[in-house]
Amino acid sequence: MSDQSSLSRRSLLATAAGTAAAVSALSLDAPTRTVHAAEAPARKFKKAVKYSMVGEKLPFVELFKLLKGLGYDGIDMDKPANIEEVNEAQKASGLIVHGVVDYVHWSQPLSHPDEKVRTEGIKGLETSIRDSKAYGGTTVLLVPGVVNKDVSYADCYARSQEAIRKVLPLAKELEIKILFENVWNKFLLSPLETARYIDEFESPWVGSYFDIGNVVAFGWPEQWIRILGKRIGKLDIKEYSTDEANKKGPYAGFVRDLGAGNVNWPEVLKALDEIGFTGWGTAEMPGGDRTRLEQLSQQMDKVLALNS
Repeated sequence: MSDQSSLSRRSLLATAAGTAAAVSALSLDAPTRTVHAAEAPARKFKKAVKYSMVGEKLPFVELFKLLKGLGYDGIDMDKPANIEEVNEAQKASGLIVHGVVDYVHWSQPLSHPDEKVRTEGIKGLETSIRDSKAYGGTTVLLVPGVVNKDVSYADCYARSQEAIRKVLPLAKELEIKILFENVWNKFLLSPLETARYIDEFESPWVGSYFDIGNVVAFGWPEQWIRILGKRIGKLDIKEYSTDEANKKGPYAGFVRDLGAGNVNWPEVLKALDEIGFTGWGTAEMPGGDRTRLEQLSQQMDKVLALNS
């Protein structure tokens, strides 16, 4: 572990001690009072898909009109596209590009040991922020770093925060929030730590892009939601089956259909109501053609109780 990029032993011990002390404080941001059915607020979820999920090969205008007709409100752009054509399609269809997924966070992670790679990762994040602004979006989804045999947990923590802080002035200028997704990157493995990581930036331009299904293999989404509270800016909608994972391996747990796994959707909705969440829920599931996208739209309506 290098002296330059790693957290000191003293700061690590302070972080560990602070995490325990922060439990009660963090809970203040996420009310735990039960909301009874009679007083539950009307849900205002906006329903979207990731661009890469759409299997229909159509011009953007026709593609966006198709998605709008299938009941989607928007799309999250997870790969580069012609901005002018996309914006014309938005105007013609009423479908909204609500954000961008960072284009390079896996290939050029902000935690990489090579400073040149991290620099390219910063440039990629800046490009994603500018593209989101150009689309009229409000966020960039970011995987902040990756822990592996070559990158220690402490280095990932320090390097990713250092890199993100360099980009915050641009995020503030363009009014685009950087939202961290909880993924299987061996980093930010608990909701308390994730909340602490976000809070340490002391900036309203960072938060959580909470992926519901990604948590199920090692926790409960409703518990994460209550702890992260108002830090959650947007949701990824995904299912996970522990039965399938036990039979075929962990990645087999990401089953095709919403409601066919172990996500306790009523409890998830209850927790979201308690923190007052409204906004975008974007499917991150196996996509496909018109039939598959229509099926998924109907499943989202059901698990998110959009027609109740």
